[in-house]
Amino acid sequence: MSEALRELGALIELKRADDVTGWSVTHGELTVEVVPQRLVPFMEFLAADQNCLFSVLIDITAVDWPDRVRRFDMVWHLLSMQRNQRIRVKAAIEEDQMVPSVVTVWPAANWYEREVFDMFGILFSGHPDLRRLLTDYGFRGHPLRKDFPTTGYTEVRYDEAQKRVVYEPVSLTQEYRQFDFLSPWEGAQYILPGDEKGAK
Repeated sequence: MSEALRELGALIELKRADDVTGWSVTHGELTVEVVPQRLVPFMEFLAADQNCLFSVLIDITAVDWPDRVRRFDMVWHLLSMQRNQRIRVKAAIEEDQMVPSVVTVWPAANWYEREVFDMFGILFSGHPDLRRLLTDYGFRGHPLRKDFPTTGYTEVRYDEAQKRVVYEPVSLTQEYRQFDFLSPWEGAQYILPGDEKGAK
């Protein structure tokens, strides 16, 4: 399978030399890196070319690298049911750079792109209805960015006792347990839950 993916990667680079900046096969998966501005024609090629036929969009996501100039890696996962092959398409973008929408190629991209916008704050040019999908209308920030604070924002939930929606500050505290790393069979100096049954 890896040899077939290498042949596919070389073929894609040969046919779309202006779009592809690099490709590799690692862990049995083909990853192709592309120029963001050439994304839509490249995706149309992957969907229509007889050697590719990637007709199914599996997922769209992003990866946040806050210390890089091109802060985000946009990632698309595609499937060719006819060829039984998968491909990952990546494009490195800057924080304020817009990404062309691929809704015209795969209509399923609509909600994936809305999710990426909501979670990372990445804008998609040409998207028919780019608005938040998972967070509240008045929500500030983008939760999957690595600089998003874990406290200090407002949580909205329904309170059963008050029979209404309540707003309260988010507080993500965690109680740390005290581990002694001793086996209960090797000299623990305390009574474990259930030990009282053995004394009877």
